[in-house]
Amino acid sequence: MRYESEVARQIAFEAITTAGANEAIAHSLTEAVISAELAGSKAVGFAHLPDYLDGFVKGRIAVNAEPQVTFPALAAVRVDAQRGIAQLAYDRVFDEVVERAKTYGVVALAISNSFTVGELGYYTRRLAEAGLVALGTCNATAQMTTLESGKAIYGTNPVSFAAPVANDRPLVIDQASSATAFVNVRRAAEAGETLPEGWAVDEQGEPTTDAKAAINGLLLAFGGARGANIAMMMEILAAGMTGGNWSMDAPHYAQGSQTPGVGLFLVALKADVFAEGFEARVAAQIDRLAQAGVRIPGSHIKVREIDVPDDVMEKVRSFGRATR
Repeated sequence: MRYESEVARQIAFEAITTAGANEAIAHSLTEAVISAELAGSKAVGFAHLPDYLDGFVKGRIAVNAEPQVTFPALAAVRVDAQRGIAQLAYDRVFDEVVERAKTYGVVALAISNSFTVGELGYYTRRLAEAGLVALGTCNATAQMTTLESGKAIYGTNPVSFAAPVANDRPLVIDQASSATAFVNVRRAAEAGETLPEGWAVDEQGEPTTDAKAAINGLLLAFGGARGANIAMMMEILAAGMTGGNWSMDAPHYAQGSQTPGVGLFLVALKADVFAEGFEARVAAQIDRLAQAGVRIPGSHIKVREIDVPDDVMEKVRSFGRATR
């Protein structure tokens, strides 16, 4: 079913507050969910919202958390999310990050002790909309392995890049180190669909295309060892640089009552400090690439209304009713 963005926004906000979160948290999370939907990142939009709702109810997310902000250096910002959501932590320092990046040319942001971050591109996109080039990564509960290990080692550990483009919306690239997101496996299992080869292993660590078997198994990195190396690099930034939990140590985001306590790491740069006319140059280069047949990330997305499967929206709505 399709929803106008304001209607979808109201549904999300009401579900979040009904689940116990305060209005500041509800506002930050709602905007991130709507942004993910409008960006075409549906796996981390409404489909992921029930994980947050359950987290509020079960104590995995602090419902009244107020992030603690420190500035360890002129071009560095640290935020302890206090077991809350990364989206609120980001909102609390966004203007400061933009101001410092434009003042010093570069700034790094480290957010720790949070629930999973949702759509990573949401964070880099906002910086690009403010005229900055951004690179970011995060980690989460370990649900990815390598064929050599067979054990839960990494989160999906995505990387996102965003850049402002003259007279156009920003270029945003957002992709996981895993071959897919776990929510896609869960969706396939619910629909009785099979998985492509190379997406997952079963409980015994054996490659599988059975989505139901993969639910009890683990995801695989894209591209074999190369993807696993990228996952390692991203985790060292996301957990090592922030002080957040390593994915292997992070409590599960959908079980128990403890927060995953993971990290989000971002670098923002003022491009014209390094190269004049950056936005125009990027626009021209993107046009050249498109004419050469290159698929430009996000160029196919023209969303005006939010299309959410009935079962997903019913889960969001019924969750709110069940917790009243």
